[in-house]
Amino acid sequence: MRLKCIRLAGFKSFVDPTTINFPSNICAVVGPNGCGKSNVIDAVRWVMGESSPRNLRGEQMADVIFNGSAVRNAVGLASVELVFDNPDNRLQGEYAGYAEISIKRKVERGGESVYSLNGTRCRRRDITELFLGTGLGPRSYSIVEQGMISRLIESRPEELRVYIEEAAGISKYRERRKETAARIARTRENLERLADVRGELQRQLEHLERQSRAAQRYRELMEEQRTVEARLHALQWQGLAQEMNAFERTLAELETRKEKVAAGQLEEESAIEQSRAHNAELNAGVSDIQGRSIQIGNDIARIEQSIEHHSEKVAQLGGDLEKTRGEWRQTSDELDSDLARVTRIERELEQISVDVAAAEERESESSRLAGETESRQQLSQRQWDDFSLEAETPRQTAEVEQSRIRQFENSIERARQSRERLQTELAELDTEPGDIAGRERQASELEEELERLRGSHGEAAAELESTRKLLAASGEELDRVRSGIREAGGRKASLDALQQAALGSDDTAPAEWLKKQGLEGSSRLGESLRIEPGWETAVEFVLGDRLRGICLDELPDSLLADLPRADLTLLDAGDATSVEARKDLPPPLAGKVESSRPLNDLLRAVHGAGSLKEALAVRGKLRAGESVICPEGVWIATGWIRIGKADREQSVVLRQSVIDSLQAEIVSMEEKSGKLEKQREQFRRTLAAAEEERERCLELLHKKTADLERIRAEISAENTRIKGNIERRERIEAELGELRGQIELDRASAEESGRRLQEARDQMKADAGRRQEYAREREQDRKQLEEQRTRAASDKDELHKLALKKNELGTQLKSTRENMDRMAVQVQRDAERIRTLEAQLEETREPGEQLRKQLQEKLKQAADVEKELREARTAFEAAEEKLKARELTRRQLQQRHTGVLEEIQRHRIENERAAVKSEDLLARLEQAGLSPRQVLDDLPEDQTAQSCEELLEKLDGRIQRIGAVNLAAAEEFEQQSERKVWLDKQNDELEKALSTLEDAMRKIDGETRSRFGATLDDINQGLKGLFARLFGGGQAWLELTGEDLLNAGVTIMARPPGKKNVSIHLLSGGEKAMTAIALVFTIFQLNPSPFCMLDEVDAPLDDTNTNRFSALLRELAARVQFILVTHNKISMETANQLLGITMQEAGISRVVSVDIDEAAEMATS
Repeated sequence: MRLKCIRLAGFKSFVDPTTINFPSNICAVVGPNGCGKSNVIDAVRWVMGESSPRNLRGEQMADVIFNGSAVRNAVGLASVELVFDNPDNRLQGEYAGYAEISIKRKVERGGESVYSLNGTRCRRRDITELFLGTGLGPRSYSIVEQGMISRLIESRPEELRVYIEEAAGISKYRERRKETAARIARTRENLERLADVRGELQRQLEHLERQSRAAQRYRELMEEQRTVEARLHALQWQGLAQEMNAFERTLAELETRKEKVAAGQLEEESAIEQSRAHNAELNAGVSDIQGRSIQIGNDIARIEQSIEHHSEKVAQLGGDLEKTRGEWRQTSDELDSDLARVTRIERELEQISVDVAAAEERESESSRLAGETESRQQLSQRQWDDFSLEAETPRQTAEVEQSRIRQFENSIERARQSRERLQTELAELDTEPGDIAGRERQASELEEELERLRGSHGEAAAELESTRKLLAASGEELDRVRSGIREAGGRKASLDALQQAALGSDDTAPAEWLKKQGLEGSSRLGESLRIEPGWETAVEFVLGDRLRGICLDELPDSLLADLPRADLTLLDAGDATSVEARKDLPPPLAGKVESSRPLNDLLRAVHGAGSLKEALAVRGKLRAGESVICPEGVWIATGWIRIGKADREQSVVLRQSVIDSLQAEIVSMEEKSGKLEKQREQFRRTLAAAEEERERCLELLHKKTADLERIRAEISAENTRIKGNIERRERIEAELGELRGQIELDRASAEESGRRLQEARDQMKADAGRRQEYAREREQDRKQLEEQRTRAASDKDELHKLALKKNELGTQLKSTRENMDRMAVQVQRDAERIRTLEAQLEETREPGEQLRKQLQEKLKQAADVEKELREARTAFEAAEEKLKARELTRRQLQQRHTGVLEEIQRHRIENERAAVKSEDLLARLEQAGLSPRQVLDDLPEDQTAQSCEELLEKLDGRIQRIGAVNLAAAEEFEQQSERKVWLDKQNDELEKALSTLEDAMRKIDGETRSRFGATLDDINQGLKGLFARLFGGGQAWLELTGEDLLNAGVTIMARPPGKKNVSIHLLSGGEKAMTAIALVFTIFQLNPSPFCMLDEVDAPLDDTNTNRFSALLRELAARVQFILVTHNKISMETANQLLGITMQEAGISRVVSVDIDEAAEMATS
């Protein structure tokens, strides 16, 4: 396998499409410096998958695209293609059968690289894996460029190991081992997560097993509880029936008592009304007398108030007179005192004015002297400030420059560290994508399957929700129907009890006689009537007690042999006698009634008129025995009129109508209840099926969603990694450029700051002497200013004190004079007020006697009226006592009546409550599929309601002790058990897979150790011979840095002829180059790559060593294709083909090819 040609377009200086052919095994690329020779090496490295711009002598990947020249514009696309001959099928895998292999890479500005293999787009990884084990790669030993010789020799042990692994053909094992290790790590993580899930599931199973046992015990106790509750309900129903019979008897007795109390209550009401009228007359007389008494009392109060007001006024005037006289004397004394004080203050003011004038002269002089001294001191201070500001400038400059220098040095050091760190990170970045396309296809397929599952799940959930709503609605409807049945049944039971009582079914004597005659099942007439609406009252009034009549098919004479001692009516079902219809009278009443029994005999000659007016109109037409009745119950005949009591609540006919209606309603609701039960059972089956389908879909959704999320996470992680690495690479490249500029800028700035620092220090030395002179003058001026300021402050304080005293005396003088003026006015006012008060006091003493006489007359009249009022009140109070006694009697009767009514109401409520409770108990038993009689028949003899309640309490306690019960625990336990089995199976499979991976890892490690050790021995053996050939003697070998062949690094040891063992770093440049060449050629002998590119590796060699290198090159060319970039003529002579790189057009590289053998033949001929 060999490199056939390289096709370049837009790559660095090869802007035009260029094809470089390599027809022989030794081809030399020659040309002047800067013509683009090394770009050929970069092109091969780039197309092989190089991702670091630094290794391509650039700052960013876009630098490989031609960036323009003086006459050419920049292009937007760079592409490089390598074409290989593969006659010996050295490549493995699917490309082993291809005679020619083509790999190509393209990149656009701002875009990502695009790789292709034989015209098919592929990944960078595909190209890397294609050449694994062949020695080819972007950083393999097959490409030795400028500087790589020294890097190879000086590389770290772990870096040198990579070359040895490539020579041993185990680099592919390294990749597989890395993948296997990642799979093992993921498998162990999955096992850990699975162990957590299994542990949690085991705990759930244990909990569910306990819940299942509790649920089974709960069901058993609930079944026992339902049995005991049924017995309790039957016993309670039996007790309630007995209670209701007792209530009916008690109610009849209470009704009689109520009527008696009501009659006594009416008598007392009449007597009370008469007493109230008499009392009203007496109360009017008392009110009249009381009004006259109040009027006289008001007159007496008015006169007494006038007398009191008169006395108070005389006393007040006397007190005001004395007070005013005292104030006049006091004000006169104060006026004399203020006059003396004014005279004294005027004398003091004259003296203080003289003192103030002298103090002002002294203060003015001291202020003038202090101002002159302060001006001198300010001038001195300004000179000092100017000097300080001038001297501070160089000091601050020195500090700033020292700080700036330290900052620049720190910044340069940080930039260097950052640059090294960024360069290392940039070399390690990988921007090639993994198998994203395959994962995206898997994700797309999973999304389609998830969409289908979501649709199925949504349909199942919708059906489930719809069925639940229907089931809930039917349940609510069933509850309403059952409630309606219980309510209607309760009402019907109450009405049946009332109806039976009204029809006499509860009478003991007739019941026993009927039972004796075998007629206990016979119906009553009132139960078999259907009356036209509105005529119920009239028909019931006419039939009367005959409604209680017992309907029989016939009336044999044998029934009269043993008659009961009770009221009893027997009705025969014989043929009805016809009734003659008269046209001048309303139709017969019998036409208003439908019955299974003929009623013509019972309603004979009774006509039904539509109204009372119509009945009265035909009264004169009635014959003997005929009558007419209207719907209101007014029954009219020739010689009499009867009026029926319209009590709809006690009407047997209306009650029977209601009972029949309730019975029909109950039958209808029971039919509806049965239909609803069937409908609910169907809904439950549908609900179970929908729930099962939803759970199935949900389980599949969870599984597929987890798979999709895992794949998406892998895609996202890979995309994020690639994008992050690309962005990071661009940022690193930008940062590196900024760091280079920053380092240069900081260096220049540090030098400038050093110059300014020295100038500032020189200026600071010169300012030291001037500072002492300015400080001495400034201190002298400061002391003089303090002395002058102290003297001026003392004079100013003295002047201020005198001025304050003068102002204070002036204020006192002014205040005293104003006070004297006010007191003079006050003395005049007090004298005038004294004269006024003396006159008023004389006028007020005359009207007092006349008021006292009027008071005596009014007091006598008040005594007479008071006596008359007492007599009237005594008569009224006696009448009131009689009225209160009668009202007390009435209230007592009212209370008795109310008590009877309340007791009646209470008994009715209790009876109704008992009836409803009985019906509820009956409904509960029916709901359980039982009847009271059935339960009572099976009831143990010693069991009572109390014993049932005690047993229920015990059962409830046992149920409560069980606590919260999960009734679905059994089903959940079964489901989770199945899941546990499945997870255990998954765990076994993962452990098996982990064991398989670990075995594969051990095999890879064993194979790696074996092949690496053998290769290392082979290289050492070959290196000894090649090193001796190149150096003319000496030794070189490889050593491991550790004991483990799997991870130990590799170092080179060299001992040129005549020298002891030295470190490789102490060799000269030529010695390092020859040592590296010996190592590379040794590797090529062991595992020759298809081609080897050498970029000026002969530069440090002298002619002797170059000859040795060329001889070795010709020897190896029999098996390896060499492409060398060189300036050495000896090396050029070794080549079979010269490829000249020219740059006739500035910035544009072109290729000129010369075959050495053909040229020699041409020269010879």
